[in-house]
Amino acid sequence: MLSATRRIAHLDMDAFYASVELLRYPELRGQPVVIGGGRNAVPEVLADGSRRFARLRDYVGRGVVTTSTYEARAFGVFSAMGMMKAAQLAPDAILLPTDFEAYRHYSRLFKAAVARFTDQIEDRGIDEIYIDLSAVQGEAAEVAGRIKQAVREATGLSCSICVAPNKLLAKIGSELDKPDGLTLLRMEDVPLRIWPLPVRKVNGIGPKASEKLAALGIGTVGELARADLGLLQEHFGRSYTAWLAQTAQGFDERAVVVSSEPKSISRETTFERDLHPRRDRPLLSEAFTGLCLRVADDLRRKGYVGRTIGIKLRYDDFRTVTRDLTLPEPSADGAAIRRAATECLRRVPLDRKLRLLGVRVSALLPVEEAAGLAALPIQAELPFDAADGG
Repeated sequence: MLSATRRIAHLDMDAFYASVELLRYPELRGQPVVIGGGRNAVPEVLADGSRRFARLRDYVGRGVVTTSTYEARAFGVFSAMGMMKAAQLAPDAILLPTDFEAYRHYSRLFKAAVARFTDQIEDRGIDEIYIDLSAVQGEAAEVAGRIKQAVREATGLSCSICVAPNKLLAKIGSELDKPDGLTLLRMEDVPLRIWPLPVRKVNGIGPKASEKLAALGIGTVGELARADLGLLQEHFGRSYTAWLAQTAQGFDERAVVVSSEPKSISRETTFERDLHPRRDRPLLSEAFTGLCLRVADDLRRKGYVGRTIGIKLRYDDFRTVTRDLTLPEPSADGAAIRRAATECLRRVPLDRKLRLLGVRVSALLPVEEAAGLAALPIQAELPFDAADGG
């Protein structure tokens, strides 16, 4: 039995973006599919009504994999991998474009389904949540099973869920039996199920910490649990060592945070080819305006306005610059955000090609705390008119 006083679940949708696409293209079920192509990856509808799909081997560009089906993962293709490398591993995989509007729609559906069981939900992103089930009646397996079924009925998609005494174990456990997993973990299960795992499976132990631990001969959570604290402290300091020691034993006292105030809302895009500020001005202008309007839409949807508008540019030599501008009044208006972002843009050199462009709004306030916001019309001026580089 799990602790009667604390039952924390972590729910993670299975290959979420890819699974949403398979609802749209059911003929691709069971095939290796990679999500992350641009507009060239939109399927072609043939005269007989069938569809011709792009193949990963035909991809040319510098994009990265957004996600992949489990069949593609069997070839070693995972999220954040460069698309060209993925094409070497799985050249015959189907390539599809991303559709974030669809993913957000299904995200809202699955979270609404879970909310029928409890309002003690911590939103961790588009495809995962923590749920405090401590006050929900019923055995852990039975409650988790009903939640999984509710998610499937609402979305047509599967999820994996782990119920454990804390967030640390619930997060790790939701990965253990994917896809469509239902996992129960108790503190006494830690040596058997958690200690054999690589340390990188623990949320909070990143690549750099994993490398340092490996250099000390520590590769698994169990080896971390048995490590000399003095040795760890020499390399990681007192506070992080204390956290590592607690984590390796499966201890975690963090509460499920039902509501939290975001510090900023941002959007960015990496171009498939480097764009020149003058020669590619129409493309950059379209992307720039789209980012501003999408950030504005995100603000309105989440009920916030913001005072500080910022931009982020990454040049073709990988240098990154940012600029910020604070408005007299907070806003969630797309034109106001675009106008301020344009002023930020004028304060950076536009003499090299660009590989990434981003727009951010910070210093947020709930919309009910702000008043007197005026909607301003979209200006016709292109944001890259300031570009005069060669």
